[in-house]
Amino acid sequence: MLISPAYAAPASTTPGGLDLVSFLPILIIFGLFYFLLIRPQQKQLKERKAMLDAIAKGDEVVTNGGVLGRVVKAGDQHLTVEIADGVEVVVQRGAIAQKLEKGAVKAAR
Repeated sequence: MLISPAYAAPASTTPGGLDLVSFLPILIIFGLFYFLLIRPQQKQLKERKAMLDAIAKGDEVVTNGGVLGRVVKAGDQHLTVEIADGVEVVVQRGAIAQKLEKGAVKAAR
């Protein structure tokens, strides 16, 4: 005979052939993604929401377009920002990039 006989492999010790060791790399990767990507992003979003909610009349802000100004009127969804003497624009709260220290707008002019 030129062909040797083929024998069946031994039966698996776990039912279904799955065990914890085969899922361990997937669990480790998910844990790394959570602690390195998901959790810090959630923290940044929470800090940004708190900053946007805390903006009130008299605060100095920078818009996403880079325009500096002082908040003249604050509503729930929109802010009226004075960008120059007598020049006011209405922007959405989400369009605010950052809240500045008092006097930053005056120093920039």
